[in-house]
Amino acid sequence: MRIYEGTPRQDYEEVLRSIGAFLDQRAMRDVLLTEAPDGFIVQGLAGASMEEAALADAQPIQKETYTFLDDDIARFMEEAAARRGRGAPRPDLVQAGPYERAFRVLGRYFDQQKPRDVFFFEQEGAYVIRLLMSTRTGARHVLAEFTADELRQMVDDASHWRGTGGRPQR
Repeated sequence: MRIYEGTPRQDYEEVLRSIGAFLDQRAMRDVLLTEAPDGFIVQGLAGASMEEAALADAQPIQKETYTFLDDDIARFMEEAAARRGRGAPRPDLVQAGPYERAFRVLGRYFDQQKPRDVFFFEQEGAYVIRLLMSTRTGARHVLAEFTADELRQMVDDASHWRGTGGRPQR
């Protein structure tokens, strides 16, 4: 992304967290995210189930696709920081939805790996990720998978890292 142009990417955590908050607001599920040169492309299912749609005259589930450019992401990050700045003593725990929490810990994992770009998809809480990594012999893709249980554990463990400069709290 151009936000990071000229510097190594070091903050997938906040970028993906803000995109996750947007997805939570849209009540999306089964999402796919791919990084593009000027932002991210996100696709997922949104809307009511067929049963909910019949009962509430709502639209049934539809696939939606969004392109988030650098300016959009910068705005999302500002809005998310402002939202977390008010409310309960730990508003990030109170207000964060499932995608905001999951994308934050995935972003932290990505920041540790230092990929050139990312692609992942989620289904029923499990994630398959593909990272483009630089190696001595050139670039290559690396695959990883996180089950729903593993990701829940990562989210739970993340609370021990907050405010410690990356050191676990005791």
